[in-house]
Amino acid sequence: MQSTELRRVLGVWPAMAIVIGTVIGSGIFLVPNDMIKAVGTPSMVFFVWIFGGVLSLFCAFSYAELSAAMPEAGGEYVYLNAAYGPFFGFIYGWTQTWVAKSASLATLATGFYTYAADFFPVLAQPIFVIPLPIGPGGGPLPIRYGQLLGIVVLLFLAGVNYVGARAGGRLQVAATGLKLGLIAALVIGALLSGKSNSANFHSAITPELSGSAGFFAALVAALWAFDGWNNAGMLGSEINRPERNLPRALIFGTLITMGMYLVANWAYFTVLSAADVAGTERVAAEMMRRVVGSAGGKLVSAAAMVSIFAAINGSILSGSRVPFAMAQGGYFFAWLKRVNPMYRTPSASILLISGWACLLLLSGQYRQLYTLVIFPSWILYGMTAASVIVLRRKRPDLKRPYRVVGYPVVPVLFVLVAGSLLWDTLRNSPRESGIGLVLIAAGIPFYLYWNRRVSPVES
Repeated sequence: MQSTELRRVLGVWPAMAIVIGTVIGSGIFLVPNDMIKAVGTPSMVFFVWIFGGVLSLFCAFSYAELSAAMPEAGGEYVYLNAAYGPFFGFIYGWTQTWVAKSASLATLATGFYTYAADFFPVLAQPIFVIPLPIGPGGGPLPIRYGQLLGIVVLLFLAGVNYVGARAGGRLQVAATGLKLGLIAALVIGALLSGKSNSANFHSAITPELSGSAGFFAALVAALWAFDGWNNAGMLGSEINRPERNLPRALIFGTLITMGMYLVANWAYFTVLSAADVAGTERVAAEMMRRVVGSAGGKLVSAAAMVSIFAAINGSILSGSRVPFAMAQGGYFFAWLKRVNPMYRTPSASILLISGWACLLLLSGQYRQLYTLVIFPSWILYGMTAASVIVLRRKRPDLKRPYRVVGYPVVPVLFVLVAGSLLWDTLRNSPRESGIGLVLIAAGIPFYLYWNRRVSPVES
């Protein structure tokens, strides 16, 4: 039995900042390029953004009911455990700890130093090369100065969260507020620049994919940009009045994020045509270059660094609670359930997820891992939304301070669209989907080991 517990020190603003701050990372600056190439027209890009936002909102409604009813550390780990048993809870936690959350942190840290290299080009240069076939594509592994900067950022934010959830929450509120202000300034600057051309909204290119394949490719890009809205639920045991604050954070945080994405894309297409957006990966930087000249790229790089900084902090703050919750239930290494007696934080879990992210950052393989895990992760997202229906039947007496708007239509629609997305991904990317499932299946022997050690009372 733990002698100390986590404390409820986070209010609605830190919780909402975690949702917004972890969702809006680098995607807002980059994703429109992939989307326009997939669907061809600005109107379809906006349709996909709205569709992806509504889909995320439907799932946020479902998660709001679950998080208010079971406000505990671990988020989906807790909900899946309650609905389907410990196996699916463990599979979710395994995926988050070793691949999804840690690889996401590594990817964000890479984005941070990539934008920082616009100010300090030396960051893109290799310090040395490891002459072994362990790098990208089976070649040698280069270690760059920027990777060391990324590690410094990861460890610094791990330290902030180590010394208290309140400190991490305050930093999240400040960084997210600055992020939203900078993005708003970029949008307003573009709209008032005199560089607008309404014809851009009617421009088009020939999409690289046709029909439903193009739509689902664009939707995957949009959903990647929306990913992270569920993170507040992972902090359920540290949020004040969770029955009220968690649903508000999930729902309003998702709505604000959706609004920011739409106004940002409105600004992009005000200045750039469909061909312009398709022709550059750094859409926001190209927009600002048209507006204010060469200094525009620097402005976007600064905004992106702030945005990514907030996303890293929120991801460490929330993601570290998953292995902690698993360890508390007896399904992970026992030392991970330790709560620091001075700071009341899951200190060992914070160090694990941050340290593993640093190793993935050095490996150069994090993007591949993150891509491979999208398929099984969405299986678990769909199962979590469906668990609202399962628990309504399985535990009708469970106190539910918030109930899903439009039940059961809303969770059923999310599950159906998630199923369609999974089918399309499996059909078009069978290799990546299969390898992703193999990565997750690697956790089964560990589950069997820990399951034998858990007593009947604990299970």
